[in-house]
Amino acid sequence: MTTRKSSALAHRLAGRAFFLLITVTILAGPALGQWTQWGGPTSDFKVDSKGIADFWPEEGPPRLWTRELGDGYSAILADAGRLFTLYRKGDHEIVIALEAATGKTVWEHPYVEIPDPKHLEQFGRGPRATPALCGDRLFTIGVAGQMLCLDRNTGQEIWSHDLWEEFEATFLGSGYCSSPFVYRDTVIVLTGGKGNSIIAFDQEDGSVAWKILDLVNSYSTPRLIRVEGDEQLLCFMASELVAIDPGNGELLWSYAIGNQWGHNISQPIFDDGVLFLSTTYAGARGLALSREGKEWRVEDVWSTPRIQIYHVTAVGLGDHVYASHGNGMGQVSLFTCVNRKTGDVAWRTRGLGKANTLHADGKFILLDEDGMLALVRATPEKCTILSRVKICDGVAWAVPTLVGTTLYVRDTKRLMALDLG
Repeated sequence: MTTRKSSALAHRLAGRAFFLLITVTILAGPALGQWTQWGGPTSDFKVDSKGIADFWPEEGPPRLWTRELGDGYSAILADAGRLFTLYRKGDHEIVIALEAATGKTVWEHPYVEIPDPKHLEQFGRGPRATPALCGDRLFTIGVAGQMLCLDRNTGQEIWSHDLWEEFEATFLGSGYCSSPFVYRDTVIVLTGGKGNSIIAFDQEDGSVAWKILDLVNSYSTPRLIRVEGDEQLLCFMASELVAIDPGNGELLWSYAIGNQWGHNISQPIFDDGVLFLSTTYAGARGLALSREGKEWRVEDVWSTPRIQIYHVTAVGLGDHVYASHGNGMGQVSLFTCVNRKTGDVAWRTRGLGKANTLHADGKFILLDEDGMLALVRATPEKCTILSRVKICDGVAWAVPTLVGTTLYVRDTKRLMALDLG
């Protein structure tokens, strides 16, 4: 009797241990595929997902769920079974956490955020910046420069800053758009204030770790690159691209480029010593980065007015960059492949509007501003549109988020989860 009881207890304990092991594996598994910052796992809009289907049925990929969500272009973060983003309701911006499996609200954190009277409301009232996650902290910035640090589990505020009021940040007609960038124990933001153009805040208490430069801000988000073993944070300001040491804010080099509006938006792409950057009207450039002693050199390799990437994402693969080209001023948008090292245009494809681009499983996923979702296979030799379907009714400027084979898409009305597997 005692033996059978002991055996049964052992079986129960073994079963419970197996269940706990599976649970811990799911909850504490690798972060691969999670989307905790602008640009995804590696901040370059490339995702190491497998099992993406090669085509969709006529009605498009299956919808796992759809829910109403207010105005805004902030992209979706995904991590450990939850989604995070911002939206607007009246004079309030709302930070929201949702269940990734169902879209149901977990918590909301509303706060008053009224756009400046000079804000260009024909493009919406925001919010526009994408949050950033680090551990249990969620960092958000609203359309009028309110920066919050919230507890990711409860939505409670830990600290906050008013970037425009405290640091005299650059007023922008479409509101604040740059997403916060997490680096080690700091979170770095672009502001454009005098002496405060780039600021690093301590994640713990929001104190200023360092601040530098007197540059006007634009709508871009910082991107980290590694050059000859060193880390550089590229910051695309209104009239120049600057590289700084993300640890202390030291200016490493700068390169003048801009247009009449100060709209430098699309992030640069760097690989193998050559930097690709593009902006509307100023065209595209290839820059060679090298170091002589302690000094960095930036040299023009090529330039062309034929490539103008506006407020959309670009993906670099090998020697080529894939992006939606078009200046947004009546110019027809074309999905384009350009050689990063030479500036040669490999091809341009019609039929795909001004779109944000992701890459996963050997395919490109494009969502254009009119809500058309496309699946594309592209190489430097050719571009093939595999599937295309309209999925959004509102303006779709938010970049989609891909976790595994689930794609999260929002427009100015709804948020949905699609199964691309």
